[in-house]
Amino acid sequence: MGAPEFKIRDLLRQHDVRVFSSNYALYGNLSQRVMDILEQFTPNIEVYSIDEAFLNFDGMDIADYNEYGYQMRTRILKWLSIPVCVGIAPTKALSKIANKIARKYPAHTKGVYVIDSDEKRIKALKWTKIEDVWGIGYRMKKKMKDRNILTALDFIAPQHDSWIKGQMGVIGLRLKSELEGNSVLGLEDSVNKKSIAITRSFPKQLSDFDSLRERVATFAAVCGEKLRMQHSCCHTVIVMLGTMEHKTRSTKMYYHYSTTLPFATNSGLTISQAAISILEKLYKENKGLVFKKAGVIVTQLIKEDEKQFNLFEDENPKHLAIMETIDRMNGKMGNRFIRFGTQDMKTWNMKQDLLSPKYTTKIDDILIVKCQ
Repeated sequence: MGAPEFKIRDLLRQHDVRVFSSNYALYGNLSQRVMDILEQFTPNIEVYSIDEAFLNFDGMDIADYNEYGYQMRTRILKWLSIPVCVGIAPTKALSKIANKIARKYPAHTKGVYVIDSDEKRIKALKWTKIEDVWGIGYRMKKKMKDRNILTALDFIAPQHDSWIKGQMGVIGLRLKSELEGNSVLGLEDSVNKKSIAITRSFPKQLSDFDSLRERVATFAAVCGEKLRMQHSCCHTVIVMLGTMEHKTRSTKMYYHYSTTLPFATNSGLTISQAAISILEKLYKENKGLVFKKAGVIVTQLIKEDEKQFNLFEDENPKHLAIMETIDRMNGKMGNRFIRFGTQDMKTWNMKQDLLSPKYTTKIDDILIVKCQ
């Protein structure tokens, strides 16, 4: 895991291992299809990551949770040919453990495991290593093992309460309560993020301002697009530049500045203008450096319908209609067909020599099935 492909190329050939480039368009589309199916079983869903979600069944009359889990798994497998595992329990932390058990013992669980009794809960906690508990990182794992906390069951022992509070604070106490079967972590709205960041490494190192401006303008435009998708506006724009490596110990690898806008916005034009102004300042102060990475971050987000208007300075009213038109056209044409003048018409693609077909997102790659 994590080995560069070129270092083990002979081993891959020896075992006939097929290697594919990352296909993010396909991954994202299939992930959305899975989440759409899950929403058919409950509207209360938190998309936790591209391949994981929490579902809440409060208020629903479900006679058999095992059977309900099998229905979810079967429908996703039948409609998408994607195998998933389902873990059901009274709390988020316990459902993570239940899911791990379902994945570990597919023959016995058939991909679904329900912790619906105290006996099952204790048995699951005893089976779960402390490093496999949700929220326990590498450093905390080492501290816990030094204290002889080896399993999730050890973690909830009363004698460790004060230590957990001192080391992990309220987060640790909430996790302990969750493992004890008391739900304290509700579903979060994962759609509306607290900040949005678009950062990319360049195919080659850049030192000229025009190339850097094009990249920063593009990242800023994408930030605006994502803000509009979640109906949010931002107050602060941050631009970051990264060098390839340290020349001396005192040399910083990342350089960044931020600016606070006089009004909240989700206009790609406004955000791009602010980002380019920041870039000009960064470039002037660090002229002569060669950059390998850049990024634009928008923070201090508020809901679009909670935006307060500024008496003396506000958004150009034409921007709203322009952004709506661009979003509508790009939704039809795809691949960000319409761009701002500060952006290059070429697309800076990643090196994807082994890319699989985009079966669900590109018309030319859609599978053709002949029925006779």
